[in-house]
Amino acid sequence: MHIPVLNRSRHPLPEYQTAHAAGLDVRANLAEPVTLKPLQRALIPTGLFLEIPVGYEMQVRPRSGLAYKHGIGIVNSPGTIDADYRGELKVLLVNLSDQEFVVQDGERIAQLVVARHETVQWQPAETLTETQRGTGGYGSTGVQ
Repeated sequence: MHIPVLNRSRHPLPEYQTAHAAGLDVRANLAEPVTLKPLQRALIPTGLFLEIPVGYEMQVRPRSGLAYKHGIGIVNSPGTIDADYRGELKVLLVNLSDQEFVVQDGERIAQLVVARHETVQWQPAETLTETQRGTGGYGSTGVQ
Protein backbone atom coordinates (compact mmCIF):
# COMPACT_ATOMS: atom_id res chain seq x y z
CA MET A 1 0.00 0.00 0.00
CA HIS A 2 1.27 3.47 -0.87
CA ILE A 3 0.33 6.41 1.37
CA PRO A 4 1.28 9.95 0.32
CA VAL A 5 3.06 11.71 3.19
CA LEU A 6 4.50 15.17 3.78
CA ASN A 7 7.40 14.95 6.21
CA ARG A 8 7.92 18.37 7.76
CA SER A 9 9.95 16.93 10.64
CA ARG A 10 13.69 16.54 11.01
CA HIS A 11 13.31 12.79 11.35
CA PRO A 12 12.94 9.75 9.10
CA LEU A 13 9.50 8.53 8.10
CA PRO A 14 7.82 6.01 10.44
CA GLU A 15 9.35 2.58 9.94
CA TYR A 16 8.88 -1.04 10.91
CA GLN A 17 11.44 -2.24 13.46
CA THR A 18 11.26 -5.91 12.44
CA ALA A 19 10.35 -7.80 9.27
CA HIS A 20 6.90 -8.88 10.48
CA ALA A 21 5.90 -5.91 12.66
CA ALA A 22 2.34 -4.62 12.21
CA GLY A 23 3.09 -1.11 13.47
CA LEU A 24 5.39 1.61 12.18
CA ASP A 25 7.19 3.56 14.89
CA VAL A 26 6.55 7.32 14.70
CA ARG A 27 8.80 9.98 16.27
CA ALA A 28 8.20 13.17 18.24
CA ASN A 29 9.01 16.38 16.37
CA LEU A 30 9.76 18.88 19.13
CA ALA A 31 11.54 22.24 19.28
CA GLU A 32 12.28 21.45 22.94
CA PRO A 33 11.65 18.47 25.25
CA VAL A 34 8.19 18.06 26.81
CA THR A 35 7.97 16.99 30.45
CA LEU A 36 4.94 14.91 31.42
CA LYS A 37 4.26 14.92 35.14
CA PRO A 38 2.36 11.95 36.65
CA LEU A 39 -1.17 11.74 35.19
CA GLN A 40 -0.45 14.65 32.83
CA ARG A 41 -1.18 14.41 29.11
CA ALA A 42 0.20 16.33 26.14
CA LEU A 43 -0.40 16.46 22.41
CA ILE A 44 2.97 15.64 20.80
CA PRO A 45 3.54 16.75 17.18
CA THR A 46 5.20 14.46 14.62
CA GLY A 47 5.62 16.80 11.66
CA LEU A 48 3.80 14.29 9.43
CA PHE A 49 0.79 14.92 7.20
CA LEU A 50 -0.86 11.86 5.62
CA GLU A 51 -3.28 11.06 2.82
CA ILE A 52 -4.90 7.83 3.93
CA PRO A 53 -6.87 5.97 1.23
CA VAL A 54 -10.66 5.96 1.49
CA GLY A 55 -11.84 2.77 3.22
CA TYR A 56 -8.84 2.77 5.59
CA GLU A 57 -7.88 4.36 8.87
CA MET A 58 -4.49 4.88 10.48
CA GLN A 59 -4.57 3.65 14.08
CA VAL A 60 -2.25 5.33 16.58
CA ARG A 61 -1.24 2.88 19.30
CA PRO A 62 1.05 2.98 22.33
CA ARG A 63 4.56 1.59 22.17
CA SER A 64 4.80 -1.38 24.53
CA GLY A 65 8.33 -0.47 25.65
CA LEU A 66 7.29 3.04 26.76
CA ALA A 67 4.24 1.61 28.51
CA TYR A 68 6.19 -1.09 30.34
CA LYS A 69 9.33 0.89 31.24
CA HIS A 70 7.82 4.32 31.90
CA GLY A 71 4.01 4.04 32.14
CA ILE A 72 3.50 6.14 29.00
CA GLY A 73 0.32 5.46 27.04
CA ILE A 74 -2.10 7.09 24.66
CA VAL A 75 -5.29 8.56 26.09
CA ASN A 76 -7.59 7.61 23.21
CA SER A 77 -5.99 4.31 22.34
CA PRO A 78 -6.13 3.39 19.63
CA GLY A 79 -6.51 6.82 18.12
CA THR A 80 -7.96 6.98 14.62
CA ILE A 81 -6.80 9.14 11.73
CA ASP A 82 -9.55 9.29 9.13
CA ALA A 83 -9.03 9.27 5.36
CA ASP A 84 -10.26 12.86 5.00
CA TYR A 85 -7.95 14.38 7.67
CA ARG A 86 -5.09 16.46 6.24
CA GLY A 87 -3.71 18.10 9.39
CA GLU A 88 -0.56 17.20 11.26
CA LEU A 89 -0.46 13.81 12.97
CA LYS A 90 -0.20 14.43 16.72
CA VAL A 91 -0.09 11.83 19.48
CA LEU A 92 -1.97 12.34 22.76
CA LEU A 93 0.47 10.86 25.30
CA VAL A 94 -0.37 10.34 28.98
CA ASN A 95 1.97 9.60 31.88
CA LEU A 96 0.36 6.88 34.00
CA SER A 97 3.41 6.45 36.23
CA ASP A 98 4.31 8.17 39.50
CA GLN A 99 7.42 9.80 38.01
CA GLU A 100 8.01 12.57 35.48
CA PHE A 101 8.83 11.52 31.94
CA VAL A 102 10.62 13.72 29.42
CA VAL A 103 9.67 13.30 25.74
CA GLN A 104 12.71 14.09 23.59
CA ASP A 105 12.80 15.29 19.99
CA GLY A 106 13.13 12.27 17.70
CA GLU A 107 11.98 9.78 20.33
CA ARG A 108 9.75 6.96 19.11
CA ILE A 109 6.44 7.74 20.84
CA ALA A 110 3.78 5.57 19.19
CA GLN A 111 3.11 3.05 16.46
CA LEU A 112 0.91 3.41 13.42
CA VAL A 113 -1.19 0.54 12.06
CA VAL A 114 -3.21 0.77 8.84
CA ALA A 115 -6.61 -0.91 9.04
CA ARG A 116 -9.40 -1.39 6.54
CA HIS A 117 -12.88 -0.50 7.74
CA GLU A 118 -16.45 -0.73 6.53
CA THR A 119 -19.01 2.05 6.27
CA VAL A 120 -22.20 1.25 8.15
CA GLN A 121 -25.68 1.69 6.76
CA TRP A 122 -28.20 1.26 9.56
CA GLN A 123 -31.06 -1.16 9.01
CA PRO A 124 -33.92 -0.26 11.38
CA ALA A 125 -35.47 -3.36 12.97
CA GLU A 126 -38.26 -4.26 15.39
CA THR A 127 -36.37 -7.21 16.98
CA LEU A 128 -32.90 -8.73 17.06
CA THR A 129 -31.94 -12.41 16.85
CA GLU A 130 -31.63 -14.25 20.15
CA THR A 131 -28.20 -15.41 21.38
CA GLN A 132 -26.98 -17.44 24.35
CA ARG A 133 -25.40 -14.31 25.84
CA GLY A 134 -28.46 -12.16 25.30
CA THR A 135 -28.27 -8.82 27.09
CA GLY A 136 -25.42 -9.80 29.43
CA GLY A 137 -22.98 -6.88 29.57
CA TYR A 138 -19.75 -6.07 31.35
CA GLY A 139 -18.34 -9.06 33.20
CA SER A 140 -21.28 -11.30 32.38
CA THR A 141 -19.39 -14.04 30.51
CA GLY A 142 -17.34 -16.77 32.13
CA VAL A 143 -18.96 -16.45 35.59
CA GLN A 144 -21.78 -18.79 36.57
